[in-house]
Amino acid sequence: MDAVKKVLVTGASGFLGWNICRRAAQSLTVIGVFHSHPVTVPGVTGLRCDLTDYRECTSLMQRTRPDAVIHAAAMVNPNQCQEHRDESRRINVGAAVSIAGLCNDAGIPCVFISTDLIFDGASPPYSETSEPSPVSVYGEHKLEAERAMRRRHDRLIICRMPLMFGDAPPGAQSCIQPMIRALRGRTPLPLFIDEYRTPVSGTAAAAGILLALEKSVSLIHLGGRERISRCDFGYTLAAALGADNAAILPVRQALTRMPALRPPDVSFDSAMAFGLGGCRGFNPLPLDEELASLECVKSYAVC
Repeated sequence: MDAVKKVLVTGASGFLGWNICRRAAQSLTVIGVFHSHPVTVPGVTGLRCDLTDYRECTSLMQRTRPDAVIHAAAMVNPNQCQEHRDESRRINVGAAVSIAGLCNDAGIPCVFISTDLIFDGASPPYSETSEPSPVSVYGEHKLEAERAMRRRHDRLIICRMPLMFGDAPPGAQSCIQPMIRALRGRTPLPLFIDEYRTPVSGTAAAAGILLALEKSVSLIHLGGRERISRCDFGYTLAAALGADNAAILPVRQALTRMPALRPPDVSFDSAMAFGLGGCRGFNPLPLDEELASLECVKSYAVC
């Protein structure tokens, strides 16, 4: 692959897109694309675009002429996707396939951000060779996008992501910001004891995605090293904050009614990612260390 010097990142005002922009700006020219919420990242040029409008996407590509595109924009709340199926398809499938086609036409690589929720949670841990079987509209649409984008672009790079946490820009959040607010306010925080993930920080995720682009991998899982339940993740966060964890209420996912079904265990086998790039590769810190390093944790920490 030719050296990438200029990268276009969609979803720049969202949690993951913002983290990718911050990391990529350390060595590349970065164009951060947003829709409704402008975002400022030092060293990043922000541009507005409705990615569901093909003409706007075409104009954006012609004006910016990137060497690669990282498509991180998405409708990511599974319950919202379940209740608004048409909107989910338009954003999570339609826009993604258009971007893949435009990248193919331009002869540049396209990185697509997918999810661990394309799996049903029955046979973890999941590697790149595992057979997808989504149980929600969000998972279905992400898998549909993977396959349709691959048909449009043979240089597609698919990065499947787990539960992610970390610092976030104004107007966006990861899974931990609501947890921090609840713990500091001593308000009830129900967390599942029977839902397992391999969470990764936004900074580690961004590093892994850029490494996948550099190495031109076709498909990669970028999970953390630790399999953990939502509830135990909450206890680990409380310890990092120095907060009382009494507000955490262990509950069972299997007994909780939600619009979207949730798989019980979509833990990743990320051995491929851990072995990619040697000492400069994908190397997430232990969960407690990663949490303790976050600005959102430091600023809320109890003295």
